[in-house]
Amino acid sequence: MAKIKVKQVRSSIKRPQNQKRTLEALGLHRIGHVVEHENTPNIMGMINKVKHLVSTEEA
Repeated sequence: MAKIKVKQVRSSIKRPQNQKRTLEALGLHRIGHVVEHENTPNIMGMINKVKHLVSTEEA
């Protein structure tokens, strides 16, 4: 399966609780933090919920 890199580019301060929890579930803790995940529908759905806070690229 393909890998995808997710980088947090904006803060989670003043965001709804569900967006904060989605960032935590993706493994992101701070601006500039990069994690790598499998490109699955579950992960893509989570990224879609916080797409305004993260950037993505193929690994």
